[in-house]
Amino acid sequence: MVSQASTSSVPIATPISTSRRSRLLPLTLTALGVVYGDIGTSPLYALRECFFGSHSVPPTHENVLGVLSLIIWALLLVVSLKYVALVLRADNQGEGGILALTALVPGKGGSTEKTGSRLAVGRPLLIALGIFGTALLYGDGMITPAISVLSAVEGLEVATPVLTPYVVPVTVVILIGLFSIQRFGTHRVGRLFGPIVIVWFITIALLGVMWIAEAPVVLGAINPRHAVTFFEVNGLTGFAVLGAVFLAVTGGEALYADMGHFGRRPIRIAWYGLVLPSLVLNYLGQGALLLANPAAEHPFFELAPAWALYPLVAIATAAAIIASQALISGSFSITRQAVQLGLAPRLDIEHTSAHAMGQVYVPRVNWALMVATVLIVIGFQSSSAMAAAYGIAVTLTMIITALLLFIVMTERWRWPVPVAGLVMGTFLIIDLAFFGANALKIMQGGWLPLVVAIVIFTLMTTWRTGRKIVAERLASRAVRVEDFFTSIDFLKPARVPGTAVYMSAQTTGVPTALVHNLQYNKVLHERVVILSIVTVQQPYGAPEDRVAVDDLGRGIFNVRLQYGFMEDPDVPRALLAAARARGMKFDFQDVVYFLGRQTILVTDREGMALWREKLFVLMTRNAVRATAYFRLPPERVVELGVQVEM
Repeated sequence: MVSQASTSSVPIATPISTSRRSRLLPLTLTALGVVYGDIGTSPLYALRECFFGSHSVPPTHENVLGVLSLIIWALLLVVSLKYVALVLRADNQGEGGILALTALVPGKGGSTEKTGSRLAVGRPLLIALGIFGTALLYGDGMITPAISVLSAVEGLEVATPVLTPYVVPVTVVILIGLFSIQRFGTHRVGRLFGPIVIVWFITIALLGVMWIAEAPVVLGAINPRHAVTFFEVNGLTGFAVLGAVFLAVTGGEALYADMGHFGRRPIRIAWYGLVLPSLVLNYLGQGALLLANPAAEHPFFELAPAWALYPLVAIATAAAIIASQALISGSFSITRQAVQLGLAPRLDIEHTSAHAMGQVYVPRVNWALMVATVLIVIGFQSSSAMAAAYGIAVTLTMIITALLLFIVMTERWRWPVPVAGLVMGTFLIIDLAFFGANALKIMQGGWLPLVVAIVIFTLMTTWRTGRKIVAERLASRAVRVEDFFTSIDFLKPARVPGTAVYMSAQTTGVPTALVHNLQYNKVLHERVVILSIVTVQQPYGAPEDRVAVDDLGRGIFNVRLQYGFMEDPDVPRALLAAARARGMKFDFQDVVYFLGRQTILVTDREGMALWREKLFVLMTRNAVRATAYFRLPPERVVELGVQVEM
């Protein structure tokens, strides 16, 4: 296949920054339809839970101004400053999310080595935090669609109690429809939803302005003194209300998780230009309504005049459907990252856009989320009951993000430790306060996302540890190249025409499949390629590092392909590009790919607990076949069995 040089490069796809600049307006519109649905529909339930939820205070004049002040400053500090201004800077070649942030953490001793490691080496606690934060996002992704859609459909109860029995069934039907359209892709869904979200934000802003005009005194809530007074007056009860206040900022983490779909700039323009002003105006309007009518248990829907109630329910339902999109698309992104970083088994991942590489669809994750979301709606029955389960997962994720970002700021960005400590310490205090308030709701439903996160964390760590053990077992059995050449000299095998590509998980030594083929079949192809694939801690690998080739002699070559964790390996294409770059003739119709099909045996050897070994075996059996994952032509693949004891 190759002869003289030791390294080569193959052009790869990278984020299309120039194209994004020319498509800033469409991207901003699409981002509105995907990223801001979650936080944009928080007015449906956030303020209501502060005054009529399980942990609430009476809607007195002082309490209304105090809660409004807390919500406004939470939006400014947590979302505007922490996420939009600071966290979005921590992009990993354009990709966001807690796994991308974890991959930015330097290895032990500040090492930022790019090759050969999937996550920071020597930082097990930080890696565990990143994995757990990722698991928490899945729990949040199950609850967000349920509470958003259900709270919107509950507006029918405000219109007429006759429709109350139909709220849950209608919600279930809407959710099933939402998950069913995910296969069409984030870009198409976002283009469909974007204009609706613009109408939504304009509508809630106008409703807020109408009531602010009735009671302009609510504008005083911008003064943070009202928030301080609220705690002075209400004490521990006021602290508990923070759990409901936090509902106003629960979409903050989704902004970061979805950054790879749209880029940093469209998300920022949408936030400062439309989303933030609309949210603040609507919350102030709801506060003005409560000052006039403290008994208004559904302050959002009661903002509208009677004739506009049904249209408002309709647009709220549409916006709530859109709210679910942020976490669903974010779940797809982090799943793809988890697979490439070795935290999850290979899954079927479909690309849904020819322009944005980050837009993907993961069928198994989509349907699992749908089933979980529908069960949550049926189990909780109301958004108020569900609010107790909502928030705990997001607060923990925000805390983990702050801790990881501090490491990145000091070790990668080289910020002075006191400055980084002051900035992130301030945000951490806020996050911890929100976490403490939400922790009071664990027994009322907050346990649900925690249980989901623990289960997913167990799956991810089991897969990561299991693959490490398997790699160690195979490495211990690997044959040195020198010993393999000695076997060739002794056996004198027949050399048949064509090229054989042997896939190997190790970058050194001779794969077991090649050794067995020589030992039992006594033949070798004219050209033998020992191929290994390495995933680096970057979303997109450098073009010059894509292919490395080492001529071992006797027609045998060691080839290493390097990919980022947001790239999908395409072995035939990479090999063809490498051959063309060297000006060689290479008949790809005469290539046979040899894979080692691993049979994992559960034993009592030192490694993992038996139950985890059995779980690992189950995950291995359900992983996507290597043939499909690496884009190999199935008619030219030969699998040789390899037994591995755990």
